[in-house]
Amino acid sequence: MKEIGIRDIKISAPELFDGCWALVTAGDEKAFNSMTVSWGALGEIWGKDATFVFIRHNRYTYEFIEKNPLFTLSFYDEKYKPALGKIFGAASGRDIDKAKESGFTPLPVDGAVTYKQAKYTAVCRVMASQDIEESSFIDGGLGQWYDGSPIHKMYISEIIKVYENEAG
Repeated sequence: MKEIGIRDIKISAPELFDGCWALVTAGDEKAFNSMTVSWGALGEIWGKDATFVFIRHNRYTYEFIEKNPLFTLSFYDEKYKPALGKIFGAASGRDIDKAKESGFTPLPVDGAVTYKQAKYTAVCRVMASQDIEESSFIDGGLGQWYDGSPIHKMYISEIIKVYENEAG
């Protein structure tokens, strides 16, 4: 993997999340979990390149990100969508080894974990987090995303480094 700047990625943030999908991988090489995220944001806040990711409290990844502020946000080519949807997006790391089931190869990077299959990987550090409460919605249509299911926690995180997979 080659280190690049976040601005060297010539794909817009919506295209990255929608077209490539992404994994949030929290923990370290001894113990970690990954989950698919199909929405989030990239930008700048407090003078730092940042990402905004949202994780439900009942997800296994939530336990890891609450213990360790480092995580990766990695993006994949279209060919990996089946694994991102069926394994990383639907199964729980409490029940299966997602890397083994998907054929993905974990790769330690800067105190966090990504996968060799990633096209881009951002190493991130949580700066702030906040529960998203339905009572704070101004747009009444946002409730459709919850319908009684667990609410999300938003993680505002500094993008520390970005890597591009030269083989990808």
